[in-house]
Amino acid sequence: MPDRFDLVIFDNDGVLVDSEWHANGILADLLCEAGLPSTRESCIAEYMGSSMKRVREVAEARLGRALPADIEDRYHERLFEAFRTRLTAVPGVAGVLAAIAMPTCVASSGTHERIRLALTTTGLLAHFDGRIFSAQDVARGKPEPDLFLHAAASLGIRPERCAVIEDSPLGVEAANRAGMTAFGFARTTPVARLREARGGIFSSMDALPGLLTGERRI
Repeated sequence: MPDRFDLVIFDNDGVLVDSEWHANGILADLLCEAGLPSTRESCIAEYMGSSMKRVREVAEARLGRALPADIEDRYHERLFEAFRTRLTAVPGVAGVLAAIAMPTCVASSGTHERIRLALTTTGLLAHFDGRIFSAQDVARGKPEPDLFLHAAASLGIRPERCAVIEDSPLGVEAANRAGMTAFGFARTTPVARLREARGGIFSSMDALPGLLTGERRI
């Protein structure tokens, strides 16, 4: 079934670039500084796949007061420094991108600046330049379907012809609500948290091309 999909939509953090460890460690430190006890692991469980807007909403509800007004700026300052010096691509993803014949794009909860820096640092930007979509582009981020629907509409592809590669439950939910086929990348996320990914769940990027064409099932 080589024509199973007309577009493959990739999440960025944790799917293309190995950023979740850096991002959630920095977030945990900032939330602790603001008075909300947090660990890297708790941030991964609660916020992975979220925009900073959602992080603020959830954290403030738990804290019972507003987070510092500059927390987003401090988060990105620390994160971008980590990206410039320590960020790497997810193992095997460059080869997979070269092997996939279908059109691809990125749709991420991160800002455009964050996405472009991550892809540039890891050498992946050329695969997606001109086809990068951010939660900044829509009113509602994941788990709402807006971002994925915006990406598909911008590229002239019907939602049912889109595959979405996600490593977070929020992203899988957004893809399902968009009427797309979600594939769960369980390299660091427990399989149980991705069980709603209807396309299949995989833990190594090497498995993805076969899953997309239906030649391999997991």
